[in-house]
Amino acid sequence: MRKTERYKEFVAYFSANQPAPETELHYSNPFELLVAVILSAQCTDKRINMVTPALFRDFPDAESLAKADVDTIFTYIKSVSFPNNKAKSLYGMANLLFTKYHSVVPDSVDELQKLPGVGRKTANVIASVVYHQPAMAVDTHVFRVSKRLGLVDEKLKTPETVEAELVKNIPKQYIAHAHHWLILHGRYICVARKPKCGECKLTHFCVYYEKNVMSQIQQQQ
Repeated sequence: MRKTERYKEFVAYFSANQPAPETELHYSNPFELLVAVILSAQCTDKRINMVTPALFRDFPDAESLAKADVDTIFTYIKSVSFPNNKAKSLYGMANLLFTKYHSVVPDSVDELQKLPGVGRKTANVIASVVYHQPAMAVDTHVFRVSKRLGLVDEKLKTPETVEAELVKNIPKQYIAHAHHWLILHGRYICVARKPKCGECKLTHFCVYYEKNVMSQIQQQQ
């Protein structure tokens, strides 16, 4: 199957079966989502959703978080991965967001990346989820699943190259949704160590399935 056909099958399946996917992080405004995404790096959404309610209750905006200190912030997030670094990032982000951006989360990927703790992936999440821009955030799930399905070349080594390939081939109106499609599929079906191919509805165009499952079946026959 050609790559263009794989993209058509990918979009057709998810647009029919998951037309309005959403992030699993809990938030009620752009600032809260920004905080949650910064915290979610190399950590589960489930864990982040456990610690953010108290954090959001006591620091509901950039100004209040900027008036805290790193040690105080740490006490709220100490159960997440890399809490020391993330406490410093949240403090720095809140200060710059309050002083430079008047507590308004920027809608530009470039401007977002100027905030401490905000890399390209986080910036793309905010641009996509909050501002509905055709931005593709590439995390470990997107990186893995897009390669297994054959949407991008296995030889691509960086999130940036995978992002560029996906954005080039997915119709613009589906890019923001496709980010969630790939993440959720990777989180629950196409898991890292032992993908659940028996439950997957995409095996008819999946390169991984063809190479690793179908080939074994054929050898056993």
